[in-house]
Amino acid sequence: MTKKVTLSFPDDTIEEARRFAERDGMSLSAWMDQAAREKALREVFSAHAAALSRAGFDLEADALADEREAAMVDAAIFRAA
Repeated sequence: MTKKVTLSFPDDTIEEARRFAERDGMSLSAWMDQAAREKALREVFSAHAAALSRAGFDLEADALADEREAAMVDAAIFRAA
């Protein structure tokens, strides 16, 4: 479902948004919708990452450990072949 709302933006913001929308082959409305959704997702993911960090999780260390483990498995599989 779509609702029509009235929003106000500075002229330069609208002109940039129009250029980006045209570049992406989208209507201005669709481009603004996508931009707003992306911003909302960034906010949610940032809050989630902050909560994990406060809980003591080290996501970067975990990701690096996963990467090392995947490399070891690849080496074991492909070296054996």
